[in-house]
Amino acid sequence: MPDKIRRGSDKLGQMGKSIDHTEYQTVPRVMTALARDEPTGTYISPHSHPRGQLLYATTGLMRAATESGIWLLPPQRGLWIPAGIVHDQKMLSPTSMRTIYIEAEAARRLGDTCRTIEVSPLLRELILALLAQPIEYPADARNEHIVALIALELETARTMDLEIPWPRDRRLVSICEAILDKPHEPMTLEYWSKIVGGSSRTLIRLFIKETGQTFRHWVQQVRLAEALRRLESGAPVTEIANDLGYASPSAFAAMFRQAMGQSPTDYLAANG
Repeated sequence: MPDKIRRGSDKLGQMGKSIDHTEYQTVPRVMTALARDEPTGTYISPHSHPRGQLLYATTGLMRAATESGIWLLPPQRGLWIPAGIVHDQKMLSPTSMRTIYIEAEAARRLGDTCRTIEVSPLLRELILALLAQPIEYPADARNEHIVALIALELETARTMDLEIPWPRDRRLVSICEAILDKPHEPMTLEYWSKIVGGSSRTLIRLFIKETGQTFRHWVQQVRLAEALRRLESGAPVTEIANDLGYASPSAFAAMFRQAMGQSPTDYLAANG
């Protein structure tokens, strides 16, 4: 399906609230919540918000990107995006986005860089509770407690290593684009040094300098992202492990568990 570009809409979602994110930025509340359901392939072009955002979906798989990195967001994971950060989004499967916006001053407590966090069952239910309220909800004791608990859960949430950092060096950019296009190809830095120029030692140093990761770890992050995408599409674990070049399904499962905190089978059971 070709990408569908969304730049805002005056339509109402299933919860009877606007699905236009711009309407949530000036509400006189510290925190607001938006619900939007999108089909596979929906693309939301680069934009920013005057508020901080927790980009989160209860079901489906999203990809978000800034000039400095790419993130794959399965359920149970959310991306903290500080106010003013330009980002885009693409839905890699049917997605139920349930996101929150936090007034810029309050959002500063959550940091000034993008990061993936673990969305606990409590945080998930708190977000859904806020979503059940109108955009400009009553500022009563119950809602104040919900907002305060969401803020506390965000402050104490575990950060997950799901980022694919993006370099600026033109040689590394060409390498990274090729790997994203074909993550299953076993191409080493020795191979790439002949293609883009420069010794493999130079490329090793550049990768760490520009991405903060070794080349091997960066490739693993890309393959994890591809594995998540293919798991969402229903591909068998054995097929994914073989296609991505792992020695065995158990080797793939060990990598997946280390990164995601659960096995591929448990991930599918939790998000099926």
